[in-house]
Amino acid sequence: MALVNVKKRGYILLIGLNRPEKMNAMNRAMYHEIAAAYYQLEHDDDLRVGLMYAEGDHFTSGLQLDDWAGVFANGKGIEPGDGELDPFHITGGGLSKPVVFATQGICFTCGVEMMLNTDIRVAAKGTRFAQLEVKRGIYACGGATIRLQREIGWGNAQRYLLTGDEWTAEQAYEWGLIQELVEPGEQFNVALEIAEKIASAAPLGVRGSLKSSKIAVSEGQEAAKQRLFPDLRPVMASEDVQEGIQSFLERRNAVFKGK
Repeated sequence: MALVNVKKRGYILLIGLNRPEKMNAMNRAMYHEIAAAYYQLEHDDDLRVGLMYAEGDHFTSGLQLDDWAGVFANGKGIEPGDGELDPFHITGGGLSKPVVFATQGICFTCGVEMMLNTDIRVAAKGTRFAQLEVKRGIYACGGATIRLQREIGWGNAQRYLLTGDEWTAEQAYEWGLIQELVEPGEQFNVALEIAEKIASAAPLGVRGSLKSSKIAVSEGQEAAKQRLFPDLRPVMASEDVQEGIQSFLERRNAVFKGK
């Protein structure tokens, strides 16, 4: 049985953790299946957006530490293989396409860190978040020390990174860490609605917007400003721009091809 369910649904790639009997604890095999799905999302031209979710009552209880101890001790860390793309974006390149994230139940350690490398997040009420690493003798090494303070502020991030305490879905919503707080059982449906809206938008426009946003974060606002119009120029020559204009004139929904 696959540890990760991967399925194309139109322009959307569904990526579902599928180890509910172990609370979706992530072992190395599961990591590599997720990494392969991310690679598929990036390189399949028919795909426009990913949706990450989990089967069962919980998103994940975190890493299966006994399976990862050797990786953490080798001084090099996580190494995705050929045909894989690191879902934590610690190693190698990142996605140029957006990912919507749906979570429920327990979402600990690697679950939070994968969420931090996604773009829009939906959580069921009652979801519990935590970076427990300092209670296990280590520290977060999947991106939380890099991204959490950007999302929720320095003091809030250190409050939980340094104690290993849990925080709630309600807190996450107030901080802006998640964008939709929904009734339990609705997280996938709401995330899918968002993904479908992204999938129906102009693919070149979506990727351009995401690229500019990521440059602003990683390289600074001035670098992003310098790239705005040079990167927009080839988009303006696309068929999708003509379709966008024509659909506006004809008062209909645009049908974009990503060309």
